Amino acid sequence: MTPRAGQLEAQTPAGSVLLRWVEWGPADGRPVLCVHGLTRNGRDFDALAMALAEQGRRVVCPDMPGRGMSGWLSDGMAYAVPTYLAALAPLLEGLGEVDWVGTSMGGLIAMGQCTLPGTRIRRLVLNDIGPFVPVAALERIRAYLGVPVEFADVAGLEAHLRRVHAPFGPLTDAQWAHLAAHSARMTPTGRVVPHQDPAILTPMQGALSDLDLWALWPAAAQRPVLVLWGETSDLLLPETAARMAESPGVRVETIAGCGHAPALMDPAQMALVAGFLAG
Repeated sequence: MTPRAGQLEAQTPAGSVLLRWVEWGPADGRPVLCVHGLTRNGRDFDALAMALAEQGRRVVCPDMPGRGMSGWLSDGMAYAVPTYLAALAPLLEGLGEVDWVGTSMGGLIAMGQCTLPGTRIRRLVLNDIGPFVPVAALERIRAYLGVPVEFADVAGLEAHLRRVHAPFGPLTDAQWAHLAAHSARMTPTGRVVPHQDPAILTPMQGALSDLDLWALWPAAAQRPVLVLWGETSDLLLPETAARMAESPGVRVETIAGCGHAPALMDPAQMALVAGFLAG
């Protein structure tokens, strides 16, 4: 199965930016939007997207600004949820009602989208993210992002990804190679670096504190929500997941052998998502 490519120029508070995506399945299928995490890109969802496409779904997987094939912003401080919401707005307008799968940052963007008037998210999957993120987890992410890395080849980048993303869970060699291939950018000097704007770290400079977004949760929980919780996650704490599960229509599933965040490449994980979205 081969994906189709799409792109549009979106207007954001930081100016216009090119948003690119790949999509799978029939163009007239019920849409699913899959939004990736902070340092990742839309090709993370290839396995899940193909599985959903086989069920007749149209699955759209954008690279958020500053990642993958999408454009970079001139102001690093603009790498934040309001900018991402603006970048997605014309795509969402064209899709109409969608189901949303959000990993980490992609789930935070979804919660922000749920507060906007007229939002048309039917069902929501939050992959190891909730309305509270402890400062210790943010500091861990900043620590590894704050060290520039470059490699002689994609194999070097793959070894790096295996280390920093070990909490994704047990992946096959082919799956790690897939992640690396779509995470690589070659510099003019022939070195391989992560396919992202180093400035995505800018909003995390300075003093950090707990990220408390509980005020957004009632709007997000107005539709059926599936929360996937990596059992050793440091971003989605057990008490946060338990509090989310108190809302009617919210279901929490523990993903064993994973931290932050389950890669959604395992057949059992994909079946959980597919079954929920089929409801």
